[in-house]
Amino acid sequence: MKRILIVLVLFAAVTALSFGKVIVRGNSNTAFGMYTIELCDQQKVFAGEEMNCYLISYSNSPVQVNVFVDKDKKCRNYVVISDELSVVYTCNGKYFGVNKVGKEYKDEGIFTDNSKLDREDYFRQKVIQQGDTEEYDATMLIASYFPELINK
Repeated sequence: MKRILIVLVLFAAVTALSFGKVIVRGNSNTAFGMYTIELCDQQKVFAGEEMNCYLISYSNSPVQVNVFVDKDKKCRNYVVISDELSVVYTCNGKYFGVNKVGKEYKDEGIFTDNSKLDREDYFRQKVIQQGDTEEYDATMLIASYFPELINK
């Protein structure tokens, strides 16, 4: 009886998590409040390549954030785009941290608007974590740290 109950509870949990493609919820520890990370329905074409896409929304803010994962051989760039600000978080195996949008994405009309960027927090986030960061962990770090970059 216990096994059946445990299996039913696990099945319900997996079903609930897969509904709406919500990956994780957490607290951003900012004025934006709780965040929700969802996997986009399908890979999106961005900068001429198909990329994984995540959507981050916040409970206390109308800001919606799209995160495109651009994978290279040695590096993963997380192109973070919102109505307020666009930046790139980079994981190169040595560290995970923020950078301004580079030339390779400017053709898409994506650039970092310095007037909307909080420079102090930008420099604090140059290195968020040492070593390699997995995609799942990186999206949670982005959801937590990105609101601090928006100039108030």
